[in-house]
Amino acid sequence: MRLTQGTFSFLPDLSDEQLTAQIAYCLANGWALSIEYTDDPHPRNTYWEMFGQPMFDLPDAAGVLAEVADARRTFPDRYIKLNAFDSTRGIESLRLSIIVNRPRREPGFALVRTEAAGRQIRYALRSYAADRPEGERYG
Repeated sequence: MRLTQGTFSFLPDLSDEQLTAQIAYCLANGWALSIEYTDDPHPRNTYWEMFGQPMFDLPDAAGVLAEVADARRTFPDRYIKLNAFDSTRGIESLRLSIIVNRPRREPGFALVRTEAAGRQIRYALRSYAADRPEGERYG
């Protein structure tokens, strides 16, 4: 199952050349960039682990792409995303989020059905990745 969270997630993964163009677009708009990673990509897990420091006032895309490459080397079997934040309205608003790395095998999610009082039926998503301990979920 292919995880489809963020910008361009329904398309094939971006090449480094395409990613550089997106980074240049973000920088041209004055957006701050950050890199995050996780091994539990549940849709409600919006706060992934930060890789390095947020990148403000960068002159070109090469520095960001170098950080992405470093994150890929450090966590080759985890999800890694690049986020772009816009602060023009006085708050950091997420403008763009691109998955730039995926595990070799994406286990997907299960839909869990629970029957409750009064014939209510509740549904929840459970990540198959969470069946194994953190750090051992992919491989």
